[in-house]
Amino acid sequence: MNFIEILVLSLGLAMDATAVSMTDGLINRKIKISKTLLIGFVFGFFQAMMPLLGFLFGNLFAELIESLDHWIALLLLGYLGGKMLYEGLKKETEEEVKELNIKTLLVQGVATSIDAFAVGISFATLHVNIVLAVCSIGIITMVLSIIGVWIGKKFGDLLNNKATILGGLILVGMGIKIFIEHMFF
Repeated sequence: MNFIEILVLSLGLAMDATAVSMTDGLINRKIKISKTLLIGFVFGFFQAMMPLLGFLFGNLFAELIESLDHWIALLLLGYLGGKMLYEGLKKETEEEVKELNIKTLLVQGVATSIDAFAVGISFATLHVNIVLAVCSIGIITMVLSIIGVWIGKKFGDLLNNKATILGGLILVGMGIKIFIEHMFF
């Protein structure tokens, strides 16, 4: 696998985390730069560590992970998105946006990086420069996630109280997308 292929793969793996970080920006429009950087770091960290773990485990658990990764992503993202949809659809007069806590952020990080674990397993058989791949995946994901939060904040101002509903739909949609891709393609 050459450098360009690793960059393209890094961009592809970063897309789920970028979409979820946009959702974080949508529902937390007053998010501080420190939290934005934390989001980027968490997503970048998990996207980098999962292929490394997959590489280290190699083919030992390949069949098990490939047979379950889409279910895990569907359940985690479906749960988070469903919770957001429920909160967004509640008929409350006061506008209350819950602050993004570390537990939710860690669940998002794991949910969006499960497919990267499977990619890491394939790295073990492809003679990939694992250091280059892991650094590329992590840095690209971190940068795109920070940009994603910023984009989400901008659209959140336009959408106002509908942002939580949209964010929930995005998360559920991401879970369904991952599920369908793994089940049928």
